[in-house]
Amino acid sequence: MDRNHSVDANSKDNQLEHYRSIDKGKKLTTNQGLKVSEDEHSLKAGYRGPTLIEDFHFREKITHFDHERIPERVVHARGFAAHGEFELYESMKKYTKAAFLQEAGSKTPVFTRFSTVAGSRGSGETVRDVRGFAVKFYTEEGNYDLVGNNMPVFFIQDAIKFPDLIHAVKPEPHNEMPQAASAHDTFWDFVANNQESAHMIMWHMSDRAIPRSFRMMEGFGVHTFRFVNEEGLAHFVKFHWKPKLGVHSLVWDEAQKINGKDPDFHRRDLWEAIERGDFVEFELGVQLIEEKDEFMFDFDILDPTKIWPEEQVPVKIIGKMTLNRNVDNVFAETEQVAFHPGNVVPGIDFTNDPLLQGRLFSYTDTQLIRLGGPNFHELPINRPVCPFHNNQRDGYGRQTINVGQVSYHKNSLADNTPSVSSEEEGGYVHYQEKIEGRKIQARSESFADHFSQAKLFWNSMSLTEKKHIVDAFSFEIGKVKSMSVRQQVVDMFANVDVGLATAVAEAVGAEFPTDIKESPVTESSPALSQLNTTMLPDTRKVAILIGNGFDGKEVESLVSSCLNAGMSVDLVGEKFGVLYGEGDLMVEIDETFLTVHPTLYDAIYVVGGEADNMKKFTMDIVDFINEAYKHYKTIGIASTGKVFFEASDAEMGAGIIMNEGSDVFAGDFIDAVAAHRHWSRKVYGWEE
Repeated sequence: MDRNHSVDANSKDNQLEHYRSIDKGKKLTTNQGLKVSEDEHSLKAGYRGPTLIEDFHFREKITHFDHERIPERVVHARGFAAHGEFELYESMKKYTKAAFLQEAGSKTPVFTRFSTVAGSRGSGETVRDVRGFAVKFYTEEGNYDLVGNNMPVFFIQDAIKFPDLIHAVKPEPHNEMPQAASAHDTFWDFVANNQESAHMIMWHMSDRAIPRSFRMMEGFGVHTFRFVNEEGLAHFVKFHWKPKLGVHSLVWDEAQKINGKDPDFHRRDLWEAIERGDFVEFELGVQLIEEKDEFMFDFDILDPTKIWPEEQVPVKIIGKMTLNRNVDNVFAETEQVAFHPGNVVPGIDFTNDPLLQGRLFSYTDTQLIRLGGPNFHELPINRPVCPFHNNQRDGYGRQTINVGQVSYHKNSLADNTPSVSSEEEGGYVHYQEKIEGRKIQARSESFADHFSQAKLFWNSMSLTEKKHIVDAFSFEIGKVKSMSVRQQVVDMFANVDVGLATAVAEAVGAEFPTDIKESPVTESSPALSQLNTTMLPDTRKVAILIGNGFDGKEVESLVSSCLNAGMSVDLVGEKFGVLYGEGDLMVEIDETFLTVHPTLYDAIYVVGGEADNMKKFTMDIVDFINEAYKHYKTIGIASTGKVFFEASDAEMGAGIIMNEGSDVFAGDFIDAVAAHRHWSRKVYGWEE
């Protein structure tokens, strides 16, 4: 295949078609293809007699069921995924020889999995946690995996400490609590005694840890990699995924309630968006540093606890990923997909980041036990779109039927095939980096500064975002039982900012920090604040609270405007069925106050009207208003909805849009929804 041509974006779909099984309308058979005449009763000796061991259909069915579960991932167990394609905007030939990055307009099929880190497969999705963001590119040169997170840094600098980190954040072993949460003693004891985590903890306590949607969070490769071009010239590179919808988050109180109301909130959001045709888009950006500039910064570019500030190293946008098809089977695809940062193609190479180096071993190792042996690459979701040939044989789950007597290199019986490829033929050649030194178990002094970038992050936050960070620390440390650990955390983060540490100390009953010198960093990075993100109404979800006798023109006008703006609308009422408004307009209720909750919507529009039980109807609408108000969401009030607003705790102000019959109401409402939240609303007294 010509290295300058893209892989057909449908090629992976075509490959998977061979494995798809559509059972509708088919006859029931055993796994051997034998048609089955009975699937309700096992074979017995008489009507009330024992089941006979010769019932091969029962034994096959129950044996398969007994073995349906595989070990869940140790981390990133709770995940959801979708298929799509990556389109290159401009050729990166100057920087890399990777074939899928050569020709502008070329497309490559992808499979992307989002996840939480700490929780089990059954845990809630809106917990405070890091989110995994893993992309498998099915390129003509083999599979390339960009395995990252929604935060650009990590807790530790060396992979040997990864088991310690995960042991600390997982449920405590003596009582197996708490699930999918970092608000407990062992995690914060780890943090206080491993201060390299300071920068990551600032991200973890920020709104980035509770994203509104998988579709509204950034993704990062975290590590420093290398691009290598045809001439052998290398650049250091970091990868960024920028969501087209902007970066938006939940409010902590809202996130906790969503976990109870809909623990599948994030996966449902992704699934429904793709099903209704609102395909999910992320632009791929790269930061590039020439090798000669490796040591020109006041941080080590190989340190995984450091960012490259975008103001110093701009992000170059090079392409777009569109997720446009949901999986057919979550287990076969989402659960069995095997990512590995070591799955690279010519033109992409590694650096000496010690965390990355450890991951290059760990990912293969973990798949061996999860997926039952060394042939997990042959599972349909993991198979490359290009052919593969080697001398590997046998093992659990082998699907390839290798023909011929030769399975070794070198050989004469098969003319020494399969043969290796030269670099010119596309063979992978590792970048020839000069390395020298003594064997040593230590860390570079250039990795020793743990607080400067944590302070940079703090400086970059708005007052609202700082308030949320203080609240997050206060909640998390407030769950720690050990007063010693509480104090250690307060003292540690005084090195970042004394004001931050003092506010946390006051909230958790610790001593105010003294004689601790905070980081002197005064710079900020505006790119780190979510208040500077894209603000769009697209795909936002609006609940219209409605009863009989509504103003048909008002409702019809707003619904039409919202749909035209790319938003979705649910009519929420007392009970399912048809409602009747003025002007002979009839509408059908989508949800009831019993089946949904205000936290599941981005905004509400209060229409009101008449109901069978007016007292409960009023209470339900008032509850919606109060919840939306304290979570800073947009609230639209129809002419018939004023009485409900007046009965609530909400006050006129930012994000409260009254329908006074003006032609601009719908536009004002949509603009307010696009703003995401209205932080000037003084709900708690801190907001800007």
